[in-house]
Amino acid sequence: MNPIEDQWLHLKRQELGGYVFEDEYDLARAIIEGIENRGQQGNYTVERLMFN
Repeated sequence: MNPIEDQWLHLKRQELGGYVFEDEYDLARAIIEGIENRGQQGNYTVERLMFN
């Protein structure tokens, strides 16, 4: 399994589980916040990449 898949699995279970999102924007914000929370808890830096 790719290392990012393990992170995605934990993110879905721990940060996003049980929530219903109104739209894609709310889901995207929750994912960003979840990744930031996991970075703080794990004491590592996360970086957001923007694609055009």
